[in-house]
Amino acid sequence: MKILMMPDSFKGSLSAKKAATILGESFQQVFPSATIELLPVGDGGEGTLDALSQTISMEERWETVSGWNGEPFSMRYMHFQDQAFFEMADLVGLPMFSEEQRRPLDILTIGLGELIIRLQEKGMKKIYIGVGGSATIDGGIGLAAGLGYRFYDKEGNLLQPNGRSLSKIVRIDDTDVQELTAEIYAVTDVTNVLCGASGASFIFGPQKGLKIEEISKTDEALKQVYRLINQTLIDTPGSGAGGGLAAGIAGFAKGKIIHGIDFVLDVLDFDQRAQDADFIIVGEGRMDQQSMAGKAPVGIAKRAPAKTTVLAISGSVDQEFSDYEAYGISACFSIIGQPESLSEALDNAEVNLRRTSLSIAKLIKKVRSNCID
Repeated sequence: MKILMMPDSFKGSLSAKKAATILGESFQQVFPSATIELLPVGDGGEGTLDALSQTISMEERWETVSGWNGEPFSMRYMHFQDQAFFEMADLVGLPMFSEEQRRPLDILTIGLGELIIRLQEKGMKKIYIGVGGSATIDGGIGLAAGLGYRFYDKEGNLLQPNGRSLSKIVRIDDTDVQELTAEIYAVTDVTNVLCGASGASFIFGPQKGLKIEEISKTDEALKQVYRLINQTLIDTPGSGAGGGLAAGIAGFAKGKIIHGIDFVLDVLDFDQRAQDADFIIVGEGRMDQQSMAGKAPVGIAKRAPAKTTVLAISGSVDQEFSDYEAYGISACFSIIGQPESLSEALDNAEVNLRRTSLSIAKLIKKVRSNCID
C-alpha cells in the first residue's frame, strides 16, 4: 500500500510539515509495511515556501527592504539555481496584525517590488511570489512603487502607494521604472477576480479589517485604476488574490498569474508520485466554500488518479461544504471531537489530528482486510 500525506497548514496551530508528520506516524502505526510519503503542501498562501523547502533543496536568504510601515524590514526569500521564491505574507501577512491593527488600506507593500529588483540584480531569471494570506488591499500599487512607478492625483501631488490612494490616482508615471528581464509569477491560492461581488474587496476585505462602508468604494477604486493599466485584469481569474497584488504583478511587472496548488504539485512531481498511490490524505485548518475556489485539498483531489482514494482531514468542516465528492474527495473528516472554543481547538489540534487520523487508518484496515499490515 502506498499513501501520500499532503496536508496544507492548519492555520494558527499546525504547520503543513507538522500535520504531515502526525498523519504519517498515525497511518504507519496501523500499516507498518505501507509506503508512506510526506509531502506537505501550500497553495500560494502563507506557508507555501516552508512546505516546498521540505522536499526541495533551496537556500534561505534575507534581504533588507521597506517594511509594511516604511521602516527597514528583513525579508526572507529562497532560491534554487537561478530561481527565487518569496511570499508576500512574510512582509504583510494577516497574522502579523491584531484585529485592532488591521487597516488594509494603509499597509505598504513597497518592499515586494524592491525585492524583485534585488533578486534580478542577483541574477535570478525566474521569480515566484506566493500571493495569499495578506493584510492588504492595494491592487499592487505598493509593489509597483518598489519597481519605480509613481502615482499622482488630479492636482499633481505624489500619492502614498497604498489602498487609500487608489481612488485619487489619475496619472501613473513609469519614468523611473527599471527594465525587468526576469520572469515574474504570481502564485495564487484562490481564483477570485479583482473586482465585483467575488472580488478582492467584497470577499476578502472584511477579514482584513475593511469597514463595511469601504468595501464598495475600494472595489470601484480598483476598477478605476485598472482601467488606466489593463482593463482585462479586472475580470482575470486569480487577479484578486493578495488584495489585488496578483493583478499588480501582471499589470506592472508584466508577470503571469498561475494557480498555486498546480504550481506546487508540478514542483513536487505529483503526477508521477501519485500514479501508484492507493490513498492521498489532504487537509487544512478549515474546509469551506473557499476550499472549492482553488485551495490545496481540492486542487490535489482534482489531479489525483481516478483509482486513488482522496480523504480530507481538517480542523473543521463548514456545513455548506457537502458536495466534496464532486471535487474528487471521497470523505471529509473534522478532527474536533467535542464542543470547545476556537482557542481550545487550536491548542488541541495536534492531539485531535493524531486521534482522528489513527481512527481513520484503523477503519480503512478493517474495511479493506484484517490481513493488511
